[in-house]
Amino acid sequence: MLKDDLEKIYDYAESRSTPENEILHELNRKTNLEVAIPQMISGHLQGAFLKFMSQMLQPKLVLEIGTYTSYSAICMAQGLAEGGKVITIDNNKYLVDIQEEYIERAGFKEQIALHLNDASNVIPTITDPIDLVFIDADKINYGLYFDLVIDKVRKGGIIIADNVLYDGEVLSPETASKNGKSLNQFNKKIQDDPRVENMLLPLRDGLMLMRKM
Repeated sequence: MLKDDLEKIYDYAESRSTPENEILHELNRKTNLEVAIPQMISGHLQGAFLKFMSQMLQPKLVLEIGTYTSYSAICMAQGLAEGGKVITIDNNKYLVDIQEEYIERAGFKEQIALHLNDASNVIPTITDPIDLVFIDADKINYGLYFDLVIDKVRKGGIIIADNVLYDGEVLSPETASKNGKSLNQFNKKIQDDPRVENMLLPLRDGLMLMRKM
């Protein structure tokens, strides 16, 4: 399938999926018009998938590593159990104003806790069992983040890692960029880890789904 055909397939899939709500649609547009590297946003189809996963799990605690403009955090917050919360971590101070604005406008100011810090500093402080983890940060450290969270995730909990296909670079790791090589190593690490059952889903740039055994 050609790249243009694949884009048409995703456009069709979005058109046959429940539309973004008004706040998410506005945040998506603002990100694409005003923020650097807008392709980093989860976007409609992937965001809808994260919302679905959260609604099925009804998590008490979600951990997100890589907030960006808060689109995915808002999506996952829509499935929280009563009294649940999302802990989301990012070290980009220039995005905090957008994050805070849209989280409040979406009605999740009390449910989403923003941390402007490095994930390696915040994760060790989490003591409650985690139901759902979404990793979408610096690709080189995916393996580190997995190691930091795996013992904190409850049995049956879900970990999702984004961009694990890295625009197809993982198919040719010998010529891949540093990120592509790192993600190929991460994918193998997960495949070989008996603590999780995993599936690589070719949605957008690839999602590695992991269920803790």
